[in-house]
Amino acid sequence: MSDSTLILVALAGIFLLLFLVMKTKLHAFVALILVSLLVGIAAGMPLGDVVKTIEKGMGGTLGFVAVVVGLGAMFGRMLEVSGGAERLAQTLIGKFGEKNAQWALGITGFLVAIPVFFDVGFIILVPIVYGLSKKTGKSLLFYGIPLLAGLAVTHSFIPPTPGPIAVANLIGADLGWVILFGAIAGVPAMILAGPVFGKFIAKRIHAEMPEYMKDQATEGKLYDKDLPSFGLIASLISIPLVLILLNTVTGAVLPEGNNLRTFFTFLGHPFVALTIATILTFILLGTKRGYTRDEVQEIATKALEPAGIIILVTGAGGVFKQVLIDSGVGQVLGDMMAGSNLPPILLAFIIATVVRVAQGSATVAMVTAAGLISPLISTMGLEGPMLGLIVIAIASGATIFSHVNDSGFWLVNRYFGLNVKDTLKSWTVMETIVALTGFIVVFVIGLFIA
Repeated sequence: MSDSTLILVALAGIFLLLFLVMKTKLHAFVALILVSLLVGIAAGMPLGDVVKTIEKGMGGTLGFVAVVVGLGAMFGRMLEVSGGAERLAQTLIGKFGEKNAQWALGITGFLVAIPVFFDVGFIILVPIVYGLSKKTGKSLLFYGIPLLAGLAVTHSFIPPTPGPIAVANLIGADLGWVILFGAIAGVPAMILAGPVFGKFIAKRIHAEMPEYMKDQATEGKLYDKDLPSFGLIASLISIPLVLILLNTVTGAVLPEGNNLRTFFTFLGHPFVALTIATILTFILLGTKRGYTRDEVQEIATKALEPAGIIILVTGAGGVFKQVLIDSGVGQVLGDMMAGSNLPPILLAFIIATVVRVAQGSATVAMVTAAGLISPLISTMGLEGPMLGLIVIAIASGATIFSHVNDSGFWLVNRYFGLNVKDTLKSWTVMETIVALTGFIVVFVIGLFIA
């Protein structure tokens, strides 16, 4: 089969995927599997090989992602149930003072979204935004946008959140580099999209707590709990990040075969780091604080419900990638992209942006972009820090211009009582600032290490 035919097969597959997700509302997991089957057949693969490739792609992806996302979800759920997120918010607001509450909420969102899903973190913390807004008379957006920016940045950029975990696995990036570059890109993104933009937009849109939320948000309910200490919560969140980073640093500094490097390679593997952190949360936030073992088990089991969807969609993204590679489409795509003269970081960002704007789901945008860019990585021999930068570029593209086809858009719209126009002016612009800042930072870094 000619190269041009294989390119047409790949393009047709991408358009069909977008059509199925956007128009027919077929679940992304089913859509990705179906498109993978059809692309494999259309590319001329033997029918038996198509099925084997699907099994290989799913197994190869889930072998890593299922463990990490599953452990991360349980870790986050314990933090949520114990009141750890509220403790972070209260302590930081207390330290920064009410005058600088914007910064406190931005940092809270940044920390909370490491172990807790974006929407859960927002719903837990939005009553604090309501309380501050009522007390000061300022727009909800003055406090809400910094919180959302902190949550959004970490949700997209910093493992062990599912998005960067999935992309890192699909393109073979080291998580230590992803965490490092995610933090370097994420801090300025949070500042510009959060306190800076929040102050600007709050002067132009005055949002108050909507009437329909007053029954659900009892003022002060988050402040009278017996909460865990700030130091404990900050330590628990830091443990997996520090261990994974130590793995990367010792791997870069110490020679292979060194005992210390071997020890930290084991300890800093995401499986081990997250297992340690999760068990510590079960003990220190669970049984030590009055939960029975059965209750801790129930909390952990409940955490796997939303994680299951993310795991399966990511696995299907791995299937799509594997079909592209095994059918030969990936090699042709990789050669074509390598010959485009566009830097890989820019190419990754553009692909993720197009898919994100077209169909709304950040997860689908991430796994689709990673599947398409992975052949380029092997063609160009990219490795090490460059792969970490590409992960953040994809995450940035998958964050940009959230609009009416994204569930996050409607979550903010409802909780802040905004109309569609004002949600576009606030939430959509905030997401776009996060995306563009993140991309610009990694693009500039890429110029120096390419």
